[in-house]
Amino acid sequence: MDRPAVEVHPSTGGLRGVALFCHGGTATSEAPPRDQALSLVRMRAIERFVRHAVGRRGITTQLLRYRVAGWNGDAADPFVDVRWAIERIQDELGGEVPIVLIGHSMGGRAVLRAGGDPQVAAVCALAPWTPPREPVAHLRGRTVTILHGRGDRWVPAHLSADFALRAREAGARVARFTTVGGHSMLRRADRWHSFVRDVVLGATGIEPIRADIANALQRPVPEGLAVPL
Repeated sequence: MDRPAVEVHPSTGGLRGVALFCHGGTATSEAPPRDQALSLVRMRAIERFVRHAVGRRGITTQLLRYRVAGWNGDAADPFVDVRWAIERIQDELGGEVPIVLIGHSMGGRAVLRAGGDPQVAAVCALAPWTPPREPVAHLRGRTVTILHGRGDRWVPAHLSADFALRAREAGARVARFTTVGGHSMLRRADRWHSFVRDVVLGATGIEPIRADIANALQRPVPEGLAVPL
């Protein structure tokens, strides 16, 4: 693909915010994402759940499909595509609508990298791939929520724990939760789905921030960065 693709599902009520969903991928690949790739299928399922829950309450949902399936080193292709999608939202919907970024695995890395944009109300990273030395300074003053499976063998949970600690130290508002299951988000899928829904509702001001998330944002290290869900 010459450019990313975006599946847009407009809200049926007055626009209150945009939730941008970003799927996972692989470390290195210049091939387009496959239609049936598990990472894309899972993110589409989460997007559909959130859309059905909040579309009538003013949230437009958008699912981003990258140009290529890989991160590709310094090219950071998914991050470039997320930035493109944010600018597209700003051009089409204006510079005031709050944007919530949701990403899984490699997509989690991409949305965390893009989370410093002033229009981003919150970042929701699901089992994010956050290697050591992944930048955090741009997240100062931003709201970041992380959910990671304790049994994740593909992207070990300690990576997001280390990232969350460094982001907190850099001045980000971070709440990190852990849950049963692994990288695919299939075990207790309802927990993953409802977590994303509630982050979107709280970040856009449609509902108060969910109590456990609000509490975790205020709790000190390490309690606020390893909350069992």
